[in-house]
Amino acid sequence: EHMEQRFLALEALLGADEPVRRIECFDISHTQGEKAVASCVVFDQQGARKTDYRHFNVSPAHGGDDYEALEEAVRRRYQRVLKEQGRLPDLLLIDGGKGQLGQAVEAVNEAGMTGVTIICVAKGADRRVGLEQIFRPGAAVPIRPKSDDPGMHLIQQIRDEAHRFAIEGHRGQRGRARKQSVLEEIEGLGPRRRQALLRSFGGLQRVERAGVDELARVEGISRTLAQRIYDRFHS
Repeated sequence: EHMEQRFLALEALLGADEPVRRIECFDISHTQGEKAVASCVVFDQQGARKTDYRHFNVSPAHGGDDYEALEEAVRRRYQRVLKEQGRLPDLLLIDGGKGQLGQAVEAVNEAGMTGVTIICVAKGADRRVGLEQIFRPGAAVPIRPKSDDPGMHLIQQIRDEAHRFAIEGHRGQRGRARKQSVLEEIEGLGPRRRQALLRSFGGLQRVERAGVDELARVEGISRTLAQRIYDRFHS
C-alpha cells in the first residue's frame, strides 16, 4: 500500500497522462574508465523486481565516458526486450542531467522503443540530496520537487538501488579480471594450457579449489606446473 501511494505521488509530480506501473533505472560504475558495468533495476507497485535486474558489461569507445556507456546499455537493453517481446517500462529513470537525458533518448530511439516516459534526476548544488532537479525531453524548465515529496522519495530509493547494483556488478567483474590475471602470471602456463584448464574444470573458481593431483590430470599440465598453479592460488 505504501509503495502504491508513492507511485501515485510520482504520477502527480510528473503530471503523467498515463499510469506508471513499471519503472526501470540505469546507472554506471567503473574504475577510472576501466571495467565499466551498467546496472538496470526494475520496480513496480510491489517494490523491487530483482529477478528482472540486469548487468551490462559496457565498452565505451572513450574509456570512462559515462554518456557512451549509458547509451550502449540502454540501447542493448531495449533492443533485446523488443526482440523477445518482453515487458517495457512505463517510466525510464536515469541518474544524471541534460547530457545523460540526451543519450537515453537517442538510445531509446535507436532501439525502436516508443511510448515510454524518460526522465533524468540530477542532484542539486554540491550533489546534496533533497535538492534534486528532474529533467524531461522538450521541457525547458526542470521540476524541482519538495524534499518531503513521496514521489521524490521513490525516485531516490530506485536511484540508490541502481547505484548499489552497479557497484556490485563492477566489483564482481574486477574480481574475475584479477583472478584471470593470476593465471596469466604463472610461468609456463600459456594461452592453450589456460584454456585447457578452464575447459576441464568449467571455470576459474573450480581451478582455484582444485588440488595438485586434479590439476595434473589436465592434458599438458605437468605435476611441476600443477604445483606451481596450486601455490599461486594458495600462497
